[in-house]
Amino acid sequence: MCPHTCVTNLPKPRQKQPEIGPASVMVGNLVSGKRIAQASGRDLGQIEDNDQARKVGAQFLFLSEVLQWRAQTTPDHVLYTLLNCRVSCMMRARSPQGAIANSLTCVQLHKRAEKIAVMLTERGHLQDGDHVALVYPPGIDLIAAFYGCLYAGCVPITVRPPHPQNIATTLPTVKMIVEVSRSACLMTTQLICKLLRSREAAAAVDVRTWPLILDTDDLPKKRPAQICKPCNPDTLAYLDFSVSTTGMLAGVKMSHAATSAFCRSIKLQCELYPSREVAICLDPYCGLGFVLWCLCSVYSGHQSILIPPSELETNPALWLLAVSQYKVRDTFCSYSVMELCTKGLGSQTESLKARGLDLSRVRTCVVVAEERPRIALTQSFSKLFKDLGLHPRAVSTSFGCRVNLAICLQGTSGPDPTTVYVDMRALRHDRVRLVERGSPHSLPLMESGKILPGVRIIIANPETKGPLGDSHLGEIWVHSAHNASGYFTIYGDESLQSDHFNSRLSFGDTQTIWARTGYLGFLRRTELTDANGERHDALYVVGALDEAMELRGMRYHPIDIETSVIRAHKSVTECAVFTWTNLLVVVVELDGSEQEALDLVPLVTNVVLEEHYLIVGVVVVVDIGVIPINSRGEKQRMHLRDGFLADQLDPIYVAYNM
Repeated sequence: MCPHTCVTNLPKPRQKQPEIGPASVMVGNLVSGKRIAQASGRDLGQIEDNDQARKVGAQFLFLSEVLQWRAQTTPDHVLYTLLNCRVSCMMRARSPQGAIANSLTCVQLHKRAEKIAVMLTERGHLQDGDHVALVYPPGIDLIAAFYGCLYAGCVPITVRPPHPQNIATTLPTVKMIVEVSRSACLMTTQLICKLLRSREAAAAVDVRTWPLILDTDDLPKKRPAQICKPCNPDTLAYLDFSVSTTGMLAGVKMSHAATSAFCRSIKLQCELYPSREVAICLDPYCGLGFVLWCLCSVYSGHQSILIPPSELETNPALWLLAVSQYKVRDTFCSYSVMELCTKGLGSQTESLKARGLDLSRVRTCVVVAEERPRIALTQSFSKLFKDLGLHPRAVSTSFGCRVNLAICLQGTSGPDPTTVYVDMRALRHDRVRLVERGSPHSLPLMESGKILPGVRIIIANPETKGPLGDSHLGEIWVHSAHNASGYFTIYGDESLQSDHFNSRLSFGDTQTIWARTGYLGFLRRTELTDANGERHDALYVVGALDEAMELRGMRYHPIDIETSVIRAHKSVTECAVFTWTNLLVVVVELDGSEQEALDLVPLVTNVVLEEHYLIVGVVVVVDIGVIPINSRGEKQRMHLRDGFLADQLDPIYVAYNM
């Protein structure tokens, strides 16, 4: 690495210019003919084409009311079907529609929710508004427990259960969410209940401080005297907790009004009706994954075929077999599921085709994510399963964040997702310059799905809070009826709350209240037309503002450097970068012998220097699996940084250039 310290012909660092006033920005955009970067989805107030759907939206303000209505009008209609690997084998051995792991009709869900409500009020002695942590594996029990909380007037919080083989690291997160959410009660299965009180659990956390734990495997037989109806649509419906890519545990408040508006927006975008079937292979604990798993079927009436992602570790083909056998037209997955299928089924496409796997009916395959679309992975997936009938245009992504769980989602109507190529050098200066494919320093960016109905977006300067033109990279701000109400925290940082959820532009439209997503992106008006005949505005997400690195006066996004490093050598399976003081740290996972570790160092430093004009400060070569990944398949770079500083990575080799 030492020769790089002698490099003296690097471009000069970008000089920060004096701040330009709002009026100058506005006049500059007008003179140069630039459009202010703002766009919106369809109006939620439009008339729906289904009388029953219109009745749900107009008559019922709460999901608990919708479930009661469905239990009365269509009691035997199946809302949920849960699949697992054992069932997949039975399905192959018998008819295509063979046995199923578990199913739930409208009336069955309603009756189970009633029994759980009785348990909460009689055994738990809970009051209206008390918080309840739901610690369940992905399945039917989680859904029933959620609606049982709504029936009892409690506020549910879904929590991923601890892993039995890794209690020491997973149980403290469960304990933290239970404590931060101020849960008065914890509901779970009998098996997990024993795990929470086990000797292994006592070694990881103080088991004496758990709140009341209720086991829902043994429910009371009686019905509740009455089902709670919230007095105000703006009251809290549930709390959504998740760990961001920066390692911060954040819980957001979702009101009943926002929850109903969210479900309606997804229903309109995806054209969900009781006759439809949707396959979902997502973790059901936060964000859009939770909404699709637990809420949308009750609101729209369609059947959700649920496939826990953990089941794919045993049988990677389970999700695609279910999509084929149920003739599903719309399906949702995560990047980790897509990657598992791409790696695990790469050599099995011929045998899957011989077994009758057919993906030609798939209209939309949406990757649920909170990051820049991974073009290489989606293209590999499309190419791999093209021979099985999957159309490349069917694969798309969604985009959501903490302040709004779903901003964009590719629906059934409208133009196909577009891809543009931008100049990476201009992007470092927060400017967007389109170039031709294959141009030097070109970076492909895929549209993050179509803007949901009822959603407005504007691109703003994160420092000055002024609106930007469509040729600038800026922070994505969103205004929507299904925005979260705010953060739920025991610390009560009001300044952070106001800045993220109640921001106003410094000039222009200063009356609208916006939520700041914390993600950088830009809008482009394409030549394509929407279903209403207007030109289509596409949103391109570039990266998280908190993860962007300021180096030499320019803004770098980790994924761009990581992509270059992964391309440098076939033995590099994964890479993550972060800054430490003023140094760039590159962590690479090695798939090969330890002797190759030393050879990787000059390759890594050269490719970063040549493609990004940056000098690497530290190269850390580690084993496969060291870089932490969350359930959505996103890298936890800040956790990795903490591990590096605490000397916990157990590296194969470390090279310093300090």
